[in-house]
Amino acid sequence: MASSNIRPRLLVADRDGNIYDHPDLYMLCRRGNELALPKPDELMPLPEGSDLFMLPGRLAVGLDPETGEAEALEEFAVAAFAAPAHTLTAHAAYLTQDDAPTLPLFAYGAVGFANGRFYVCAKRVDQDTRQVFKGIPCKKIEKNAHALMKRYPDNRLMQHIMGNCVLKYSCPAARNLALGRYEAPLPTSRSCNARCIGCISHQDEDSAICATPQSRLTFTPTAQEVAGIMLHHAANEIEKPIYSFGQGCEGEPLTEAPLLEEAIRLFRSQGGKGTVNMNTNASLPDAVARLCDAGLSSIRVSLNSAREEVYNRYYRPKGYTFDDVRRSITEAKARGKWVSLNLLFFPGITDSEPEVETLTRLVEETKVDFIQLRNLNIDPEMYLRLLEGIEFGPSTGFTFYRKRIKKVCPWVEFGYFNPFVSEEN
Repeated sequence: MASSNIRPRLLVADRDGNIYDHPDLYMLCRRGNELALPKPDELMPLPEGSDLFMLPGRLAVGLDPETGEAEALEEFAVAAFAAPAHTLTAHAAYLTQDDAPTLPLFAYGAVGFANGRFYVCAKRVDQDTRQVFKGIPCKKIEKNAHALMKRYPDNRLMQHIMGNCVLKYSCPAARNLALGRYEAPLPTSRSCNARCIGCISHQDEDSAICATPQSRLTFTPTAQEVAGIMLHHAANEIEKPIYSFGQGCEGEPLTEAPLLEEAIRLFRSQGGKGTVNMNTNASLPDAVARLCDAGLSSIRVSLNSAREEVYNRYYRPKGYTFDDVRRSITEAKARGKWVSLNLLFFPGITDSEPEVETLTRLVEETKVDFIQLRNLNIDPEMYLRLLEGIEFGPSTGFTFYRKRIKKVCPWVEFGYFNPFVSEEN
């Protein structure tokens, strides 16, 4: 059945966490501060590998088809965290109680139930399967991790990635390194020059966010340790190897620019091939230029917005400005490097008219190559409070949002993962 003909029922959860669909009420979704029925083109079956959440302190809200009114229930709301390669297009609808705790750092998509299956407001934006582990036994990954720790006993970074990232957190990037495929993570930095509200590895003591999904790197590796992992990965992933600085378990990689430059040069000097990428806040343009000259292939610049005020409220930069971010992009492009935006998408805000217009202008002027549409992992109401006083206007919707950007910037592509780029870039 076409998704445009589906009208999912509301999902609710009892106090024990049991989830069931409501017999009478329809699913509603939220974009910014607006409640509405899902758009006909945004419903899709819940992807394999997704999760369902009960939202504590938040009452489920559905639509009564008899009255046309929204109705809040006594049961808790339910949301979905979509599997990688998918971007949520609307949040779950709920009524927050006074004593509700702040939600952990995940994304909370609108989800309902129809025809014997769950449906979520989301779009698949990348066909890459690099974070799909179906058919690969966990024991095989764990065995490989232990073998690499034994093989590289003196490489502290390999010990950290295998022992912490694979065996403790089941990090997809780290698991791929253990399997010798796709993209290898290269965390290097303990510090950061931003204080992102939704940082997944560090929060201020007075933060309302009670826990971070990951713990930050506790040491600084040497260039030899970093290059050793790169050379190991190059020997295993021979078709399209990618090596990425800037991971969730560290700070900002540009704060360790001399180390990165030394590691890249060491890797390249030993015949290292493939895409050397940096996931970054792009805060230090001169450092970006040096790294590109040393052999960096691509950068992925994290943004929640191309509007400086919106950006500053979330990233809270220390010692740099949004102009520095823009200049880092131009420095990379001037050297023929591939530039992606890691655009943290928040339905109803990111796809509002002022946001579309400003982002499109940035892409048009700097000639950004690629936009990764990733979900902003944060309590939705926390983010809306953070942006109070800034004008956004109504949501354009996810599909029209992409069309608007593509119309002005026909060269730009959309996805989710860091692409492999050729040696010429």
